[in-house]
Amino acid sequence: MSDVVTFSNKGYETKSVGDFAEEAYLDYAMYVILDRALPHIGDGLKPVQRRIIYAMSELGLKSTAKFKKSARTVGDVIGKFHPHGDSAAYEAMVLMAQSFSYRYPLINGQGNWGSPDDPKSFAAMRYTESKLSAYANILLSEVSDGTVEWKPNFDATLEEPIIFPAKVPNLLLNGSTGIAVGMATDVPPHNLIEVVNACLYLLDNPRAENDAIYDFIKGPDFPTGGEIISSKADIQSCYESGRGSIKMRAVWSKEDGVIIINALPFQASGSKILEQIASQMRAKKLPLVEDLRDESDHENPVRLVIVPRSNRVDANALMDHLFVTTDLEKSYRVNLNVIGLDGLPRVMTLNQILKEWLKFRKNITKKRLSYRLEKLKHRLHLLDGLLIAFLNIDEVVRIIREEDQPKKEIISRFNLSDLQADYVLDTKLRQLARLEEIKIRSEQNELAKEKSELELTLESESRLKTLMKKELRAVSEDFGDDRRSPLVERGEAIAFSETDLMSVEPITIILSKAGWIRAAKGHDIDPTAVNFKSGDSLLASVIGRSNQNVYLQDSTGRFYAVPSHTLPSARGQGEPASGKLNLPTGATLTGLIMGEDEKEVFVGTSAGYGFRTTITDLHTKNKAGKSVVKISPYAQVVQPKLIYDENSLIVAVSNEGRMLVFDISNVPKLAKGKGNKIINIPSARLKRGEEWVVDYAIVGQGTSLLVYSGKRYLSLKYGDLEHYVGERGRRGHKLPRGFQRVDYLKSE
Repeated sequence: MSDVVTFSNKGYETKSVGDFAEEAYLDYAMYVILDRALPHIGDGLKPVQRRIIYAMSELGLKSTAKFKKSARTVGDVIGKFHPHGDSAAYEAMVLMAQSFSYRYPLINGQGNWGSPDDPKSFAAMRYTESKLSAYANILLSEVSDGTVEWKPNFDATLEEPIIFPAKVPNLLLNGSTGIAVGMATDVPPHNLIEVVNACLYLLDNPRAENDAIYDFIKGPDFPTGGEIISSKADIQSCYESGRGSIKMRAVWSKEDGVIIINALPFQASGSKILEQIASQMRAKKLPLVEDLRDESDHENPVRLVIVPRSNRVDANALMDHLFVTTDLEKSYRVNLNVIGLDGLPRVMTLNQILKEWLKFRKNITKKRLSYRLEKLKHRLHLLDGLLIAFLNIDEVVRIIREEDQPKKEIISRFNLSDLQADYVLDTKLRQLARLEEIKIRSEQNELAKEKSELELTLESESRLKTLMKKELRAVSEDFGDDRRSPLVERGEAIAFSETDLMSVEPITIILSKAGWIRAAKGHDIDPTAVNFKSGDSLLASVIGRSNQNVYLQDSTGRFYAVPSHTLPSARGQGEPASGKLNLPTGATLTGLIMGEDEKEVFVGTSAGYGFRTTITDLHTKNKAGKSVVKISPYAQVVQPKLIYDENSLIVAVSNEGRMLVFDISNVPKLAKGKGNKIINIPSARLKRGEEWVVDYAIVGQGTSLLVYSGKRYLSLKYGDLEHYVGERGRRGHKLPRGFQRVDYLKSE
């Protein structure tokens, strides 16, 4: 590794590049953390914000003053205190002036300071004017009362305050966001009245636990009126750990059949939200909406109108979809990472922030009282000397007129201090009037009384707390307001699925033996009458609706879910189903099923085994399918059957015409597997290919069973099946002559 060589008075000094880079980066990181990105717990400000406010106060831009060009302020800030870019300083200034960004703005702006739709659309600083807001006075009012520690500015020509003596926890009231090196901060804003009430409670109950504080501070309070939908437990978890997230949602209502959105989440743009909705409409993913309008004006800052296509549209379901797919619902990170009183950054709980700030405020109050006490003592000392001189005015005048060193003589003659003597000698002749003694004694009495009160307060913990509470209440009365972000627990919003948004139509799915699939509109389609490719024919068909999946079964016992609306029309010959699936090598499609998710299905094999399952258990998003049926050796899967209800009968028939019927309730329910024996097929005969189950059928009350043998069929009604009823797993009874060789079963 190469070395960095530096010179010293003693000669050469070397340091490795690695050590030098590490030290330099650590210095930079600490600078960014402590002097750029993170707020201080005392006043809740970052250095650039503090410097802007101090520079404005030095320019005399108090809330009662006239506005001045913002460029004047920015010039003072970067020229005297903050040697960075003017655009960065101005953007920080704009943020503190935006009522939709700051819960309690620190700057009162005149001109274009941006809008909720586009916070960065503010005019250049040469056009805007500004001054401090009345709220900013809670940070500045005690700066000259001996409460502030000062440090030199960047060129050591001026001094600037290290921390403002804030009267309330501005950190919690206006919040803060920032990204430092290796850490970040996201403190949400809160309501002043709630925070002050929590502080008052903690002053009386310094050992209070978190639960007690939550009675006062129930959650953040953002500048915009969107509702906070996070649960009470989630909000408290953020406060207890210092980390988490808060969800906000737009507030809406229904007026004359249209949906009106009149409050948006914090930092959400109405125009962007309308564009997000319009984009879905253009993509035909939101057919439920007919029109959008922005009717926002000065009287209604937020009024977005959504016109549903008809009165039958479920407004709640529509808004749930929009909450998921647009900025009508947003999440905000909570990371209570701040610089504490020890000057180090750390993540605090809400309780810790409040208690540490009260410790800060107590120290500020003591400094202010001590400073005032010293001023009183100094003034009383001067008044004592002035009164002595006034009572001996003739002698004082003589000394001044006749003595060469009147100051020494006055000190010696009346036992005055050096300060008192200077004050007497500097007194104007007009103050020698006859009534001046009364004024002096009156001022002495008033100041002595105030001095006594200050000493008692500084010596008494309870008096100090009482004073702090009085000052907190005064700020609350002056600047407190109602909560803007209502706390309403809401359930998780669910977006429409693709099938929810489409029109629902009856369809018939047709699968050919070669694996070609298509969908025909309606349930009155004759699958055998449609055209097939040369050498191909019908394998199976099923009816359902266009918003359902069709489930294809292959020869390995796997099932595949295919959205039926994606299938080609039956006007053509369809398309190979294998193009939508990843079939195992050598596998072929053997059947299909369709129905509502909760519907039960019977699946079985030619070995006589089967079980009940549900459509939901067949579902998979995997193109490789889902293994459902375990197949015995020498057996094959049989076309699955939809079960009508618990009163249905299961019918199993072998190729030799043996048929067994029993209640479907005797068949076990499984998610997958081999199942139980339905009809007894001797394994030796199955192995030799002599006997197997040809087909199964489900017969419900009011339906008939059709047994096909070649072109002939036998029709048996529900009540005609008693002869074939037996226990599950038996051999079954022989069908009549002519049906010793059965091809398939059908119920209708």
